[in-house]
Amino acid sequence: MRYSLITRFAFPYIILILAVMGGLSLAVSYSLRDTYTDNLKIRLMGETRELAKDASELLISGEISGMERLAMEYARLLNSRATIIMADGTVVGESQTDLEEMENHLKRPEVQSAIMGEDASATRISSTLGKSFLYTAVPIYIEEKITGVARLSITLTEVETSIRSLNRAILVATAVATLLAILLTFLITNWTTLPFRRLSNSINKMKNLSESQLTDLGDKDELLQLDHAFTSMSQQLQSQIDALTIERTKLAAVLNNMADGIVIAGEDGLVDLINPAAERMFKTTAAESIGKSLVEVVRHHQLVDLWHQCRESGEAQTASYEISLEKIFVQAAASPMSSSLPGSILLVLQDLTRIRRLESLRREFVSNVSHELRTPLASMKALTETLREGAIEDPPAAQRFLERMYIEIDSLTQMVEELLELSRIESGRVPLERRAVLPGDLVDKAVDRMVLQAQRAGLTIEKNIGIDLPKVSVDFSRMVQVLVNLLHNAIKFTPPGGKIICGARKDDSGVVIFVSDTGVGIDLESLPRIFERFYKVDKARSGSGTGLGLSIARHLVESHGGRIWAKSEPGEGTTVAFSLPAG
Repeated sequence: MRYSLITRFAFPYIILILAVMGGLSLAVSYSLRDTYTDNLKIRLMGETRELAKDASELLISGEISGMERLAMEYARLLNSRATIIMADGTVVGESQTDLEEMENHLKRPEVQSAIMGEDASATRISSTLGKSFLYTAVPIYIEEKITGVARLSITLTEVETSIRSLNRAILVATAVATLLAILLTFLITNWTTLPFRRLSNSINKMKNLSESQLTDLGDKDELLQLDHAFTSMSQQLQSQIDALTIERTKLAAVLNNMADGIVIAGEDGLVDLINPAAERMFKTTAAESIGKSLVEVVRHHQLVDLWHQCRESGEAQTASYEISLEKIFVQAAASPMSSSLPGSILLVLQDLTRIRRLESLRREFVSNVSHELRTPLASMKALTETLREGAIEDPPAAQRFLERMYIEIDSLTQMVEELLELSRIESGRVPLERRAVLPGDLVDKAVDRMVLQAQRAGLTIEKNIGIDLPKVSVDFSRMVQVLVNLLHNAIKFTPPGGKIICGARKDDSGVVIFVSDTGVGIDLESLPRIFERFYKVDKARSGSGTGLGLSIARHLVESHGGRIWAKSEPGEGTTVAFSLPAG
């Protein structure tokens, strides 16, 4: 249920006025009470001093029996209660209660303060009369010595009566003000909402709604009526906007997630649209490209020529180019957009870099494998021909030739095994039999297997294993294979007299195992590619092999959740390291 603006405005104002008037009445009541009490206290204190003076004169003259008469006289003149108390608390004069019924008043707080030499006052309920009183007490001096206390008290009933009268007056004023505020609120709200009602009626009449429909639209809330009118008026427009937004979102999603670059250039050669893939190709952003000329954005004259050819011929054009310093190969297709955007040309740029790179790797692999196969096959053919030509009749020579043939066959077998191993690892068909081992055990096992080969090559191998290393969860034989591959490369490419260090140390992510050598090193251009399949640094590291060892090592380390990297300087040696999470 929605209420009208008049009701919604009136209630807050009424509540506000009631709260303000109520708070004001309380504040005035308490302020008046305090002011009245303070004035009464000052007046009563002056009268109490006079009582103390008169009581002092009676005490000096020795007329103690006249104290009660003095208290009665002051009580009658001041319409109050008068009490005269000796220093020991004994009441010797009282205006309202028989002296025999009066208890010792020494414990009264105002009496104690007066005995200490101070004019005192207190407000409390009298234990004798059971009413709320204001007490004032003054010390009675005889020759500068306190001999008693004069006390006057007056009931606070008059104060309470005055406050109640004031509260009634404030309540009446509050009620009158509230009624006036309600009336004024209704008048102001009615005047304020009149334009809303007129606007709602005008909008609804523009939509040719009947009187019953106008009534149904709004309930009692003028703002709700206006809201219904505007909502009804904008539904058709909003429906069209939603449809266009959906289509635009779909198009944007397609363009943003396409791997191919998209550029739309107008008839004047200015870029109207560029997607993220094209931004990455040309190292730019949409903010920097939109509205700029095609030449400024692509910075490639052949693509601009392709756009010109398409615009002049009015037919689709295709071509392949190498663009940017990163040597990105693209196949570009330019198509006129005469139906949807007359004069604009759509450039679609398909990135063929990965395909070209894979093709280059394939050719390199075929070349490497062909070369590696040709050498042992040619050697075995020569050995076989030598044996056929008569060397078989010479047993020692025949034995040497057979030994050489066995070595060549073993080399071919190792090459085939490496190819099969890499294929199994990349396809995920190698199960890992994990167990927790110490990194030092991996280093010890790998070094023990390669120490003799290093000694034959005139090299020394040292172990550098950190203390308190955590265990790692690995396939022991596979990780030893990784280290053996790294040690094999270090031995192969380190000149005689060099040194190889194999060790392990702690790392933030777990454990780092490394192999460092003092060999020929790797040039900076080849260093990022040494873990690629079939890649061999022929210029820096001559020797046999398919270039699969480091690729196999990378796949095995990554399958254990680790990372492998290399650091090297030509002529200063190489360090290959991999990290494993603690397990």
